[in-house]
Amino acid sequence: MSLGELYRHINWRMNPGDERARERFEGIEKFFESLDWIPRDGRVLDLCAGTGIAGVALAKATGARLLTVFDARSDDLDLAREWLKIAGINPKLRTVQGDAREAAGLVGEHDVAVLWGHTMPHFDPFDAVRLFANVALALSDDGVFMIEDMDRVYWILYRAGYREFLVEGRRGDYTIASMHEGYNFERGTFKRGYYLLPGFRKISTVDFHYWDIATQLAIGSIFFQEYGVIRRGQHGLKWVGDVLHFRGSRKEVAESILRELSAPR
Repeated sequence: MSLGELYRHINWRMNPGDERARERFEGIEKFFESLDWIPRDGRVLDLCAGTGIAGVALAKATGARLLTVFDARSDDLDLAREWLKIAGINPKLRTVQGDAREAAGLVGEHDVAVLWGHTMPHFDPFDAVRLFANVALALSDDGVFMIEDMDRVYWILYRAGYREFLVEGRRGDYTIASMHEGYNFERGTFKRGYYLLPGFRKISTVDFHYWDIATQLAIGSIFFQEYGVIRRGQHGLKWVGDVLHFRGSRKEVAESILRELSAPR
């Protein structure tokens, strides 16, 4: 069972053939166009990119000359070319399969990096430190890093309440449900099993860390000189969540911490 199996069954609205995904693309593009502090005519890095929907929207909004779409799974990366056709742009495109926690050694220098689509729960706190450090090293000195996310401590653990069993959605003739299957105290992750109904066939087991906004900003403040958040209510766009942003890489800090993490224990 793998994350790829789960992604094949859940519609994340990122396939260029999906009309609602195209609406989402337009919303993401509008958001990026509204930001006058993003580097123009630069190099865009889309981490955990899937089909590259956010990276292409950013490339169009900023007139990027290079777009790198990066994901641990190779299945969707080629669809970035379809998004480029829809967007009507033709930057140099690179597709890279790899681990975002090691991105700096795989992609070279970029001017803007995005982690879009509420992906942070896949990174536990230890992973997040490596992620931020690698992004800091992959960015130019005045580069920008943006994360689309939500405050799950508030919205899931407080407002909705954590649920042992949850119907995640329906697609075609089946329903997808998830169940609590454990908690890792050392990593701070909830383990959930995903099942197809009817039949109760298990398709994946996933570990999640339920991030709040403040903790992500605090980690980012270690690796970047400037940090902030644009709340969903501030930009008012249907297809975009809260957006955390960071600028001014502290490369020496990132290198030092990664060396320390790599040292024998």
